[in-house]
Amino acid sequence: MTTNLDLTRGPVHRALIGVSAPMTLGILGVLSVGLADAFFLARDGEAALAAIGFVYPVIVALTSLAIGLAAGTNAVVSQAIGRGEPGSRRHRLTLHAMGLALALSASVSALFYLVAPWLFWAMGARDAVLAEALAYVSFWCLSFPPMVTGMALNAVFRAGGRAGVAATVMVIQAAMNIALDPVFIFGLGPLPAMNAQGAGVATFLARALAFVGLAAYAWRRGALRFDCAPGRDLLGSARRITRVGAPAALSNAINPAGMAAVTAAVAVIGDQAVAGFGAAARVQSLLFVPMLALSSGIGPVVGQAWGAGHHARARDAVRLTFLLCLGYGLCVAAALWWLAGPVAALMTGGDGAAPFTERYLRVVSWSFFGYGILVTGNAAMNARDRALWSLGLSLARIAAFYIPLAWAGVYLAGYAGVLAAAVAGNLAAVWGALVACRAVGLLALDWPPVRAPAVRLARVMPRPN
Repeated sequence: MTTNLDLTRGPVHRALIGVSAPMTLGILGVLSVGLADAFFLARDGEAALAAIGFVYPVIVALTSLAIGLAAGTNAVVSQAIGRGEPGSRRHRLTLHAMGLALALSASVSALFYLVAPWLFWAMGARDAVLAEALAYVSFWCLSFPPMVTGMALNAVFRAGGRAGVAATVMVIQAAMNIALDPVFIFGLGPLPAMNAQGAGVATFLARALAFVGLAAYAWRRGALRFDCAPGRDLLGSARRITRVGAPAALSNAINPAGMAAVTAAVAVIGDQAVAGFGAAARVQSLLFVPMLALSSGIGPVVGQAWGAGHHARARDAVRLTFLLCLGYGLCVAAALWWLAGPVAALMTGGDGAAPFTERYLRVVSWSFFGYGILVTGNAAMNARDRALWSLGLSLARIAAFYIPLAWAGVYLAGYAGVLAAAVAGNLAAVWGALVACRAVGLLALDWPPVRAPAVRLARVMPRPN
């Protein structure tokens, strides 16, 4: 495939940064769409904005399906490239991944469309808010299949080291979505104002056009071909992709679900605490972007290296990624120690929620690096075909540490207890990532508190065939 880069040669840091850096812009583009929707709908009316508030957590959970399938596709294709499998085999894997993505996403979007009225009613949406939510969802469901299928194709480019292609598509799609938002929300010329439904129309058009453009580019560059016996070993490819993709999807869904449970604990303190905690979470999501980009970059590097039998190179990449997360996280924490106040005032308008935002950013930021090590370690284990390990690690951080400690902490120490739980969860994730990565051969660390549990886990955890 002429689009592939060999990530098994040259300095590890060059391969890692070369794949990760473009994804920073791509991820920022994706996040900007949510901010733009909230910005424009806030000016359209309270009902439209409230409707998106009900819709957002549901679509984040559903998007985990796309992220999981992309992780599975990346793992399978990058290892195939590393092993030097023939182009026809990789072309089949690409078509199989896209076909699986299309079938699953179409089924999920159809089911979501059917249950949406009861789901949002059960969540508390009523009257005009419920109507706006359902209007948005009708077009969002149409946009889901092209988005998921496009993410599968994007994962093929990332597996081949061409993250610039994936990032460019993400940025262009975000730009189109943001540009179309005011046109369809408020109306322009003969186009009537469509309110929240207009945001859904903008999302559908942006995703559909981005997918068509990406598919056309892939066809011209030889990354997408049909003269490869596409029906051969379809079930085998599906099993390989879902073996990584299903646990990865659940792993990505765990964090937003956990944050919802922690937000419920914060609600014990009061509305201002919830508002401040939510504002801090939005700032945190932006600060996490470079580490999320590293998690996108580590997968292809580890996958190609492992497929080629260069296990030491894969370990070098994981070690470097962890050190980058540590350095970046500590720099962010030092900056927020001085800037948390102004940032909190900007995000909350300086009202009673600002002190809660400021305290979160000033305290929890010292453990941000732990979340980065978690997500990059998970991505490396997914690429190593050990997705159950990454699922277990994410589940342990949320279910064994963050949620129970947050609920205990809020009754014992108020908001300070919630902050302590966040720090404890992130630091526990560091230890868990070190143990898990050593157990699957992605880290050569002989520190006894890591070595002993890693050896025990390696003996009992199931291995893929």
